[in-house]
Amino acid sequence: MAKKLMVSLVVLIVSGFVAWEYKVNILVWAIPKISNVTIQENIPTTWSKGPDTPVDDNRPNIILILADDMGYNDISIHNGGAADGTLQTKNIDALAKSGILFTRGYAANATCAPSRASIMTGKYPTRFGYEFTPIPSLGRTVLGWLAEEDNFELKQRIDREVVSKMPPFMEQGMPTEQITIAEVLKDAGYYTAHIGKWHLGHAYGMDPLNQGFQDSLGLVGPLYLPENHPDVVNAKFDTRIDKMVWSNGQYSATFNEGEIFAPDKYVTDYYTDEALKVIENNRNRPFFLYLSHWAIHNPLQALRSDYEQMSHMHGHNLQVYSGMINALDRSVGKIIEKLKELDIYGKTLIIFTSDNGGANYIELEDINKPYRGWKISFFEGGIRVPYIVSWPDEINPGKKSDNAVHHFDIFPTIAKAAGIELSNKIDGVDLLPFINNNSSSKPHKTLFWRSGNHQAVLHENWKYIISKNENFRWLFDTSVDPTEKNNLLQSHPLIVKEIEELLAKFNSEQKNPLFPSSYDAPIMIDKYDGKEYEEGDEYIYWSN
Repeated sequence: MAKKLMVSLVVLIVSGFVAWEYKVNILVWAIPKISNVTIQENIPTTWSKGPDTPVDDNRPNIILILADDMGYNDISIHNGGAADGTLQTKNIDALAKSGILFTRGYAANATCAPSRASIMTGKYPTRFGYEFTPIPSLGRTVLGWLAEEDNFELKQRIDREVVSKMPPFMEQGMPTEQITIAEVLKDAGYYTAHIGKWHLGHAYGMDPLNQGFQDSLGLVGPLYLPENHPDVVNAKFDTRIDKMVWSNGQYSATFNEGEIFAPDKYVTDYYTDEALKVIENNRNRPFFLYLSHWAIHNPLQALRSDYEQMSHMHGHNLQVYSGMINALDRSVGKIIEKLKELDIYGKTLIIFTSDNGGANYIELEDINKPYRGWKISFFEGGIRVPYIVSWPDEINPGKKSDNAVHHFDIFPTIAKAAGIELSNKIDGVDLLPFINNNSSSKPHKTLFWRSGNHQAVLHENWKYIISKNENFRWLFDTSVDPTEKNNLLQSHPLIVKEIEELLAKFNSEQKNPLFPSSYDAPIMIDKYDGKEYEEGDEYIYWSN
């Protein structure tokens, strides 16, 4: 059946007799049906179980919770939460109040995979060529076709020859010679578990089980529940990326790289309940749990019960999105509750962050408020993310810091907390001295971001952003203009020269991309995807 569908699809496309919109719609319909993936009924997980009594080991448990596409304004401790300020993320806020909230927490990249590589390795992802986010070649083709249909005046640029030569999706991963924090902890005697999204490759030993995790419950398909499930409420958008994600619409997971099966509940709650099992099973020995939520990435799907709690909000999209945040906040609350129930809360280091800022294609204005830009851009809205560190036995509650910290600082901070001396060279720094106020310096003087054509530098208080091919450049003094409104490029040529020299040196030290960029996407800085471009609107071209 799958072969017949593929043949029919190819005939329709090659014939040229089908309108562009039909071609795209057919492909979107056909991708899940020709994938030849058999999804089993739910298969119960078999997490490793530690000793029945506590071991003589005072090292902390470590839980890293990573949200996906969470905007700076999506947690209420920042600016009111969930765009219009009426959703309170009480559990995430409580986590921040139990330790330290870094108000200038930066993602390593404005898209997911390079950020995740940085978190896992403690390095700039460009150090080892992991510059772009893997997308299946078929997905790139869909994006290309959708771009040709798009009415957006700034057209996406697709290199079809590069797309045709792109390595398979599973091979577009992080090099196995890179040492992950999971490998370091496992070698030091920690039990290590991964739940949720990975996005760092699965071929040739790039999967979680070969990168330091003893158990792994992985995301396969992007749906939170089947699209027509009675308990789910969906929101769809007429945007390129939303169409691409829905086109891969499967509700599926895999445990320890085994058979693909359907989870037994809404995915955010499913991952949470599985995380509780990991904690319960390993409460008597030091463990590292990497809970990598899919929430709140599109497709936007909320539990009906969460959606109905948002009935006071204006707009279907906002209600669905806020319902998804509510589920994520519930997850954090359940984990804290379980740690307290088992009397291991005080000795558990918890880090909460997001892989990048909120996305422009979900058509919500204020998710990154008060900052400009979106996921995919290096303006603050794309890379400034929630960043919380809690360790009740070691960090006094109620702390807040405006130090600029980065995703790659998570690796050395965890290692130091676990009493591990690192032998490999990394870019990150241990944040504990800055948390405990026994360091008078700043964690970083200069930070860099690079995604092909689009690059940025934060040097002391100066932020420099470029879209190279267009020679668009911005310079902001973040000490007085954190929202990046006043471009000082012309008035500070010496600062520009100094930063460009720093960027040139940084670029000379990075490796060539492991796989090439195949397209440049225009991203308006102040308007979400789908709004009309008007003369004078600022934009960048992002490479991937």
